[in-house]
Amino acid sequence: MDLATLKALKPTEYSEAADGYRSTSDMASTAKDRIDNQISVAMRNHLKGEAATAAVKQLKKLGQNFHYIQAQCGLVSTALEAFSYEMEAAKRKLDTALGNARAANLTVNSDGSVTYPPGGEKGEDGKIPGGGTVSGLTGGTASAVGRQAANFDPNPHHRLAQDCADLIATALKEAAEADGKWAPKLRALKADDDLTVSDADWADTSSDTKGVTEAGRKYLDSLPQPPKDGSPKENAEWWKELSAEKRTAWMSANPKTVGELNGLPSTIRDEANRIVFDETRAQLQMELDSIPKPPANEWTWITAGPYLSKVHTDEWMDWHREYGDRYTQLNQTLKGMGYIQDRFDRTGVGGLPEAYLLGFDPKGLDDGKVIIANGNPDTADHVAVYVPGTYAGLEKIGEGGDHGDIGRGEKLWAESSKLSPGQSVSTITWLDYNAPDSIVPQATNGKYAEEGGPRLYEFLQGNREAHESASGNTAHTTVIGHSYGSTVVGVSAQSASWSDPEAVDDYIFAGSPGVQADRAADLGAGANHVWAMGGPWDDQFVRQGGRLMGLGDNLTIPTDESFGGNIMKSDSGGHSGFWDDESQSLRNQAAVITGKYHRVELE
Repeated sequence: MDLATLKALKPTEYSEAADGYRSTSDMASTAKDRIDNQISVAMRNHLKGEAATAAVKQLKKLGQNFHYIQAQCGLVSTALEAFSYEMEAAKRKLDTALGNARAANLTVNSDGSVTYPPGGEKGEDGKIPGGGTVSGLTGGTASAVGRQAANFDPNPHHRLAQDCADLIATALKEAAEADGKWAPKLRALKADDDLTVSDADWADTSSDTKGVTEAGRKYLDSLPQPPKDGSPKENAEWWKELSAEKRTAWMSANPKTVGELNGLPSTIRDEANRIVFDETRAQLQMELDSIPKPPANEWTWITAGPYLSKVHTDEWMDWHREYGDRYTQLNQTLKGMGYIQDRFDRTGVGGLPEAYLLGFDPKGLDDGKVIIANGNPDTADHVAVYVPGTYAGLEKIGEGGDHGDIGRGEKLWAESSKLSPGQSVSTITWLDYNAPDSIVPQATNGKYAEEGGPRLYEFLQGNREAHESASGNTAHTTVIGHSYGSTVVGVSAQSASWSDPEAVDDYIFAGSPGVQADRAADLGAGANHVWAMGGPWDDQFVRQGGRLMGLGDNLTIPTDESFGGNIMKSDSGGHSGFWDDESQSLRNQAAVITGKYHRVELE
């Protein structure tokens, strides 16, 4: 980078180019949403047959292409803004040096050196100290020596010239470093020359994100940062105050951070988490593909005394020792992500609304973090948050189809929507806690609820804040806890401080082993807005086991009359039958969710 180039450089031109890429990213996002939530939905609902199925499949790929364009253009925009920021800083230093030189009647030469005129008091020889030319120094030791020499010179112009030359040299060095750093980063931000967005493309996007984040640290650190341990309200205010440029920078360089912030609009969290989702799935799939498949000859027979015994082959054991655990883990995680993708792909089927991924982390807590909504909770009239219990995890989030945790949220949406024509409903499956992996000893321990309850509370407060920001009012909100999930809900309900607004209107407990409270009135919504139901002997086993293990205060659980809540009729055939089709249990939950309390059948 030479003086003439930096002098003529206009950093704003790169910022203007960034605006163009940001606009392209926004257009791609709009196109993706239209394909996924309008065009594909219409085709699924109105066209049948092999041709229609193939067309929907191609539309899915097209939507993925637009999502990829959205992510990549966002990164290009951020990279250009970061480059502009660094070049602007260098240009300011150069302009300051040139201005100082003009003011002191110094001459700046084309190579960046500075010539100064004679000046100062006459010496013993009767002559005025002569002028000279100095070059800029940027090294610590060299700069110090140069300044010291200038200070000893009786010509005061020498020190001014050295300062100007040093600042020019620093500006040129920083500009050259920025140019050398960003040129390869920007060249890397390009797609393969084909029409297929592959796992390799998404994995490359993840690598690009890391590269832009590392290279653009100065720029990113200059942006307003999220409040440390901020409340949902503080998070929302931070996001509102960001310009479009700064929002794009945060979304492209730190999507995980944006997706986790309670209080931000659901559309923003969904956009951020889907970037994380696609990048993560691609990386995991590529890692899985790189692992050799397990040997086909897994078993063999050996003679042990008079009997034959079936044992693993040496070949299989060698493979298992090297790859087995990771191979299993990758398959389980990708299986869970497949359930989430399946929910995305079923938007419009049976009237199912758009899905919103409000939280995702395959490594989160222990079993993976998933928060997925049916419909936008920021604009819904009624919102229901379902919290699953023991054994819940990412790899099981959709297990059993409509009987799984994602499926239960869909059933709650469908039944509630039938009860509230003309009103919108959003149901959320919330798995952001480390659910117990066993009945004994884990599910008998309250620590999982004590860790998860405050997280649920913060999420609910965030939902309230986002809804008020989007709609100017609050939604009627119901929280449903199943099995150990009800213990989490109970702790959450008691997490509020006196200054916090109540974010929940009703609580429903299904098959609850206890909620860490001995009275419904302790839960904040009022005893009349606490509802409980139980099932047959296997459900009784869970409920009474929780009572004995102390998950309910003073051996009290929600289905006890002494608890003081409403005990609903239930026709559940077991501990997990509360969401069976056409069941009284499901209808009762929908009646509470929609605020039609007169339709709830009580014991």
